[in-house]
Amino acid sequence: MLVADDHPLFRQGLRAALDAVPGLEVVAEAADGAEAVRLAIELAPDVVLMDLQMPELSGVDATRQILKERPQTHILVLTMFDGDSSVFAAVRAGAKGFLLKGADQQDVARAIRTVAAGEAVFGSAIASRLVSYFTANRTPAFPELTPREYEVLELLANGRNNQAIADELGLSLKTVRNNVSAIFTKLRVADRAQAMLKARESGLGRDS
Repeated sequence: MLVADDHPLFRQGLRAALDAVPGLEVVAEAADGAEAVRLAIELAPDVVLMDLQMPELSGVDATRQILKERPQTHILVLTMFDGDSSVFAAVRAGAKGFLLKGADQQDVARAIRTVAAGEAVFGSAIASRLVSYFTANRTPAFPELTPREYEVLELLANGRNNQAIADELGLSLKTVRNNVSAIFTKLRVADRAQAMLKARESGLGRDS
């Protein structure tokens, strides 16, 4: 498997822990999203353990690029972020599993084996959110938005400022500003308050 995380101590500790598990082998480490994409294509690991917030390329975008080139690779997200927007963004990008970094070694090893077998796995708290989301029978709001713009709008609806959105999605502040501007244009609103109101009227912003 490939471990992608921008924190060296966490990445190295995770590698050591997983290498000690029979049947698991870490073939490489990536310190940013772009490196994760390159190594995944080059080494063809069965599973990629993917952090969401990384430099160069976010974990969500790295997941999309890896699966575009190697759809047989399985992505297991291991992150500190547990907001609804992070969960749904990872799932939409094609991730097969989502665990928080507080998960113990056995849980991580079990999740790796599960996604390697082609099945999905989510922590209990995250699984309940997904069930609630998909059983609500909500029609997709704002189909005119790109997937990234929709993710930004979800966070905007929860009252996040541009810097907070950039931090959670692993984007530059300039990219977030551009997305917010595009959202205003597509939703035909004049400002952030109007965009937030329109989003909440459509059911977004429920984790605020």
